[in-house]
This record gives sequence, C-alpha cells and structure tokens, in this order.
Amino acid sequence: MKLILAITAIVLTGCSQGDARQQKKADAPAAVTVAAIEVAPRPVPVSFEAVGRTEGSREVQVRARIAGILEKQMYVEGDSVKAGAPLFRIERAPFEIELAQARASLAQEKARNELAAQELERLQGLADRRAISRKEADQAESTARQSAAAVQMARARLRQAELNLSYTNVNAPIGGVTGRALQSVGTLVQPSNDSALLTTITQADPIWVRFSLSEAEYSRLRNSGEKEIEVGVELADGKPYPARGQLNFAGSTVDAATGTVQMRAELPNAEHRLLAGQYVRVRVVAGTEQAIVVPQTAVLQNETGRFVWIAGSDGRALPRNIRAGAWLGGDWVVLDGLKAGDVVILDNLARLRPGAPVQVKKAG
Repeated sequence: MKLILAITAIVLTGCSQGDARQQKKADAPAAVTVAAIEVAPRPVPVSFEAVGRTEGSREVQVRARIAGILEKQMYVEGDSVKAGAPLFRIERAPFEIELAQARASLAQEKARNELAAQELERLQGLADRRAISRKEADQAESTARQSAAAVQMARARLRQAELNLSYTNVNAPIGGVTGRALQSVGTLVQPSNDSALLTTITQADPIWVRFSLSEAEYSRLRNSGEKEIEVGVELADGKPYPARGQLNFAGSTVDAATGTVQMRAELPNAEHRLLAGQYVRVRVVAGTEQAIVVPQTAVLQNETGRFVWIAGSDGRALPRNIRAGAWLGGDWVVLDGLKAGDVVILDNLARLRPGAPVQVKKAG
C-alpha cells in the first residue's frame, strides 16, 4: 500500500512540473517580427536648411538734392532702368536765372580784378621811383589780391549754380528695377524733409539672400574646410530655383538673443524670378562627410529627445537616443548615438517595449 502511494506521489509531482513548464512557455511574450537594417557610415553632404529673405545686392533711395516743383516723371514704375537714365525733372527756370546771375557776377569780378591789377602795376612803378609813398603801393597790392579772391569766389558760385541746375534732372544712380513714385508731379520737394525721397531702385541681378544658422551649424560649416560653399533656394511653391549661388558673407558674432550667426549668399537672377523681400527656403551645402543615415520613419521622439529602436545581439529590442542632423531625402542623418553594425528596427515600432523579443527580417 505504501509503495502504491509513493508511486502515485511521484506521478503527480511529474505532472505538476510539466504543467508548470507548459504554463511558463505560454506566458512568455511572442517575438515581434520586424524589418531592420544594419547601418554603416557613408558619404553624405554637409548641408543645412534655413528660412531666408531676398534683398537687392544694391538698394538705393533716389532723392531730390534741390528744392523745387516736381515738373515731370520720366520713367514707368517697376521697369528696369540703366544707370544714368532720367527719372524726374524739377522746374529749371529758377536755377537758370541763378546761373545767369552767377555768370554776370563772375564777369563783374573779373573786370574789377583787371582794373586792380592795372592800378597795382601803375602804382608799383611810381613807388619804385619814389613818386608816391610805399603805403599806397601796398594798399593797391592788397586790393588786387582781394579782387583775385573775389574772382575765385564768383567762380565757385558759378560752379554751384551749374551744379544746382544739373540737379533739376534726377537720374538713376545705378541700374536696376525702379520702385513706385513716392511724390506726384506738381509737388514742392525739398532736400531737408521727407518730400526729398522720390523713389527707390533695387539691383536684383545678382540678388542676395540673408539667413541665419545656429551656432552648432555654423561651427560644422567652418570645420568642413570647404572654400566654395554652395547655396540653393527653394521657392514658395516648393520648386527649386535653378541657379546656384555662393556664400559671400558670414557674421563674426553670435546673436545673444537667438544664438544664431547671420549669413548671406549671392545668386544670379538675370530673369528676375526672385524678387527683393521674398521668403525662400535656403539649403547650404559644404562638401561631404561620413555619417550614418536612417529612414525618417525609424526615428521617434519622446520627452528626452529623438531615439530609434535597436535589435540587440540577444534578440531583444532596446531604445537608443540619437542626435539627428539634417534630412537627406527620405532619410535622417544621425550625428551621434549609432555606430557601424547597429541593427535599426524600421517597423512595428508601436508594439516594441524595452527588452521585448524580436525576430528580425532584412528590410527590402
């Protein structure tokens, strides 16, 4: 009887252990099938993106330099003009009269100077023969010098009158695209107040694009060692501007408020497709570097920053924080956090938990 009971106990113990093993196997989570890639460094462009704004390579305010009535507008607003092209004309009559007076004054001073010179020559001879006192000869010499100075002053007034008359024709100081006329014909313009501003001219070929880079991006740009830094822009409709430009200015200080460095690029704009004041997306390319690239869909973000899921050598999923750089097509350049040989999981990311078993299949 005791033997039968012992055998029964052994059988029951074996059955309970087998059931426990089966229960443990049933409770273990099933491995998640995931697509993954093994990453490795490859050449990628050192590029940065920013929002920029265009401006003319030269922007000039056209102002009246004399006071007078605006008599005529001689250009069409918004047209391109060459340097020296007539834009406005200010009433000429008062300045023509002033010029005539200046010429008459010069002639009068010249006549007085000739008389003073003749008088000096006559008295100088008498003084040499002691026919008159030396004082009279000295006074005549002083008068002649004063007369010569008066001639010079009259010549200066004549030049000023000629210059004022030339200012009645307001010409384009540079070639470019004209702005709207800010003063109407018949307005009294004066150089001492706001009425002096007549219009603006913008030289839009080449055109400049101003933008900013962060301190870290600027540091990478300097460390790239590239002398020829290429700049491209994307228009508001999403289409790339066909011409490429070059960086022609980089700020020497970091803006304390924004932590950025001011940059400027120059682009050809012969067809005036880019207008001054236009917002564009700027892409700066400074050579290439070796970097790891992962698809954008594999990169997630939480309160600690961006991260990816890694398939460990033990077949379990692990999150890995990364420092991401710029986009490269449909991929993201990883600056830090991954190394060659890491297996990055691409799909079923919502089902993953730290330490979850995964079954990796090679991504297509």
